[in-house]
Amino acid sequence: MKKSTFNPEQQQKDISSKIVAGLERVSEVFKILLWDKAKLVGLSPIQIQILIFIAFHKKSLCNVSHLAREFNVTKPTVSDAVRVLDKKGMIEKDFSSSDSRSYSIALSDLGNYIISQTYDFSNPLKKQIDTFNEAELESLFKTLSELIYKLNRNGILSIQRTCYGCKFYQKNKKTDYCNLLQKKLLNHEIRLDCPEYEEKVSN
Repeated sequence: MKKSTFNPEQQQKDISSKIVAGLERVSEVFKILLWDKAKLVGLSPIQIQILIFIAFHKKSLCNVSHLAREFNVTKPTVSDAVRVLDKKGMIEKDFSSSDSRSYSIALSDLGNYIISQTYDFSNPLKKQIDTFNEAELESLFKTLSELIYKLNRNGILSIQRTCYGCKFYQKNKKTDYCNLLQKKLLNHEIRLDCPEYEEKVSN
């Protein structure tokens, strides 16, 4: 009990516990901002997240199975959210794939309108992050991107499309390199969500 990351005494003795507690606070901010925007348009947070994801990702990722992995929820949860979005006329289902049981999801005109009202829900958080100087942002991003990769490698985070887990990524001594782009990657060029990402096959 005493070693809980949420115990202030533990935090004073262990900076990792302080960081975990800090990340929990930031996650609360994200949820609050998302809820506030969701209430304005009469949708749930997961429905907003699904619409935003569909708006900015390729068709092959916009299906129930992938969305469930993306948001770490069950397929029935995503199916229920998609059913409501479909009933409200915010999405369109495309059954043109070879598997007649599955479909990809696209935004309708109404869905695009809702996105125009909600895609910026995280701006208050971004506004505060923008106040850090370039060196602080570089350091924060490097730590964050490596943390996301480690969480994925340990099975805690199911989906990630960061350079570190991509088959095109290569580490040359201290240099990050992309074999697809055939160029060295600076720290700020490492992507967390790359459209060309292909999962690295473990040996």
